[in-house]
Amino acid sequence: MNSTLDREFLEIRALIVQLAAAFDRLDRCPDSAADDPRRHRLEAAIGILTGASQMRAEQVQLHFGKPYEAEWREKMGFAKTT
Repeated sequence: MNSTLDREFLEIRALIVQLAAAFDRLDRCPDSAADDPRRHRLEAAIGILTGASQMRAEQVQLHFGKPYEAEWREKMGFAKTT
């Protein structure tokens, strides 16, 4: 039986170990970044991963993205095309 879990398990496990190592490095730094808002965003994203939603990738992308602004072209200095 070759399930999706059989195919994905080792890669997912490796990614989790990489995340754990990255957080360990942050914790060992003299400036531990414990109060850095970026650290809180990372931790919140991990919370999304452990949730029950089947839309985790979308939720994480939205978590790190900016809300859509209809006037983004003008704000970025691009001419609007018609």
